[in-house]
Amino acid sequence: MRLHLITKLTAATGAVLLCTMVLFAYLNLNNLKGLLLQEATLNADRISETILRTTHSQMLRDDRPLFYRTMQEIGGQQGAEVRVVNRTGRVIFSTTEAETGMMLGKSAEICQVCHKGSQLLVRASLKNRTRRFYRDGTEYLGVTNAIYNEESCYTASCHFHPEEYRVLGILDVVVPLDKMHALQNAFRNRSIALTLLLIAITSLSLTLFTQKLVNRPVRELLDHTKRLSRGELDGKVPSFANDELGELAQSFNLMTANLKKAREELEGWGKNLEQMVEDRTREVTQIQAQLVRSEKLASLGELVAGIAHEINNPLTGILVYTSLVHGDEKLDPSLKEDVETVIRETKRCAEIVKGLLEFSRCSTPHLGNASLNAISDAALSIIEHQTLFQNIEVIREYDQTLAPLVVDPGQLEQVLVNIFLNAAQAMDGEGTLRIESGAEGGQAYIVISDSGCGIPESHLAKIFDPFFSTKENKGTGLGLSVSYGIIEKHGGTIEVHSQVGVGTTFTVRLPLGEPAQISCSAAL
Repeated sequence: MRLHLITKLTAATGAVLLCTMVLFAYLNLNNLKGLLLQEATLNADRISETILRTTHSQMLRDDRPLFYRTMQEIGGQQGAEVRVVNRTGRVIFSTTEAETGMMLGKSAEICQVCHKGSQLLVRASLKNRTRRFYRDGTEYLGVTNAIYNEESCYTASCHFHPEEYRVLGILDVVVPLDKMHALQNAFRNRSIALTLLLIAITSLSLTLFTQKLVNRPVRELLDHTKRLSRGELDGKVPSFANDELGELAQSFNLMTANLKKAREELEGWGKNLEQMVEDRTREVTQIQAQLVRSEKLASLGELVAGIAHEINNPLTGILVYTSLVHGDEKLDPSLKEDVETVIRETKRCAEIVKGLLEFSRCSTPHLGNASLNAISDAALSIIEHQTLFQNIEVIREYDQTLAPLVVDPGQLEQVLVNIFLNAAQAMDGEGTLRIESGAEGGQAYIVISDSGCGIPESHLAKIFDPFFSTKENKGTGLGLSVSYGIIEKHGGTIEVHSQVGVGTTFTVRLPLGEPAQISCSAAL
């Protein structure tokens, strides 16, 4: 069975207090017993002295009846036994009549006052004249006094003792010690009762104070420790008195705060690590996509360059001869519409071939200082008067403090024109086109956002691929591929984010300062 702390403290304190009080009471009882015995001895000696003084004149007159009666009265009043023994050892008087006339030997206790073996003592101390003995279960104290042969005795007319006798006899006074034992027992009983009362009061007081000053704080600390073990780090230990337990409570609160801070830091590190992993994974995915796209563009560029040169000459011939046929008056009017269709489609093929040649051509940018904001305005001025842009609101949010860039203004203008036209077509000629420029992390950026139909997520990874287009029977699908190559040749990046039904955002980033030198193969 587990004992509580307060039970252990109370039991231990009670045991110590009990032992202390028992020892204290034992010492007090012994001291009281000695004092009472000393007082009883002095009282018996005083009775003996009183008898000797009172009966002195009677002994001088040898008035024995009065002498005996006086001793009888004094002994009766004091509750003492009185006996007189002469120098020969005969009891000549005793308040106990049966003892009168008895002969006592030198070995009797009364005679030990004057006789120590064969030696006769004339003077003896009170300690040597005192004896204690039991009779019928009762303890008695006896005090003897020598009756000396003084000058007044051996010069008296009635005196018959020779002068050379120093001791004439012994006066023995015996008092019972029952009163002393009664006082001792009463004191002992009171001491026991007082001890038990003090132990009860002290134990109760210690229990209350221990409960308030020790047990409650320890219980609070224990409960707080259990909450900590369950991972609850929001609680605090209540403030105690300014003592060791108070310092312990403050240490617990500080430890809890540190644990909570450490856990929050670990959780933050975990979240940051997950975010960093996600960002890094996304960056690696983008880099891999860019590498794959660059490899595809490089391979495709070499292929389309040869194809474009091979089919460009036949297309030129077809277009020339078809134009001649179309202008010939001998042409059957019913065939004229068919010839116009051939001319139109031939021109369309020529445009495709021209785009292929531009896509595959390794043209080095003509670098110069130019403002990104000015290039954007120039691109807008080319297309904003077209019918497609009549109902489109253009919002410019330029950073006027943006430093000039080292770029090819014509190529960047071509990129922005492509993006603006795609945005206008996605909005079907009605919506909002927002253009924002600025600088961040050593790069200048321009963000073009439209409120068009958006691009499905399955198409986002393909929009920079050659010949990929979401417009049916419109365009060649090379505009964004060419734009991608131009931005890469300038050491920048182009990104796209889109949501169907919300709009599309293109972000073009270019380095501030000199762009990195990129080879034509890398650009393709």
